[in-house]
Amino acid sequence: MIGQAQSSDPFIRWDWIWGHLDLIWEKVAEHLVLTGIALGVGLALSLLLSGIALRWRKTYTPITWVTGVAYSIPSLALFAFLVPITGFTILTAQIGLVSYTLLILIRNIVAGIDGVDPAVKEAAIGMGYTNRSLFFSIELPLALPVIIAGLRIAGVTTIGLVTVTALIGQGGVGFFILRGLNRFFSTEIILGTVLSVILAVVLDMTLLGVERVLTPWSKRRGEAS
Repeated sequence: MIGQAQSSDPFIRWDWIWGHLDLIWEKVAEHLVLTGIALGVGLALSLLLSGIALRWRKTYTPITWVTGVAYSIPSLALFAFLVPITGFTILTAQIGLVSYTLLILIRNIVAGIDGVDPAVKEAAIGMGYTNRSLFFSIELPLALPVIIAGLRIAGVTTIGLVTVTALIGQGGVGFFILRGLNRFFSTEIILGTVLSVILAVVLDMTLLGVERVLTPWSKRRGEAS
């Protein structure tokens, strides 16, 4: 009976959308906050772990193995495991979200640093750069295109995973998908899906713009070639 009642409704009820704009903006903001925290914490941890891996090369394999295991755990299984420990909280969501960014970011950071021209490093050392100043002033800036590429992948992935965290009450626009499924209401399902796709595209384009601003030499080099 429920299915029959809902089947007579319009596929998309625009009046419902216009009447719930405040809720939509609230969930979009929640989605962006959850994504921003996950990417920020994930990037900070990845820089730390990448620094360790670059300093002590033997640690790279175990670091990527552990983060690879975390990345391979299905999100639903991970959240189900965490809920009895940390509850239906933002901490539970962030533990899962951050863990899925680490492998991608660590690999790109290490690959970006390793890809810096050895001649550039030798010239910097000859000018008196210490290992620390070499890393932050030379290697890290030159590795930014590769690092941001990893950040773009991690960002799009995180946008999608935040939608799943609706199952623990922290899902941003995933709230609409979950509630729409429970109510057999196609408008909310479509709304949540479309919003998640739009957020992923906007974040990807934003990070691409940041890359072009921070690495203008990369754009000139591409034009010259």
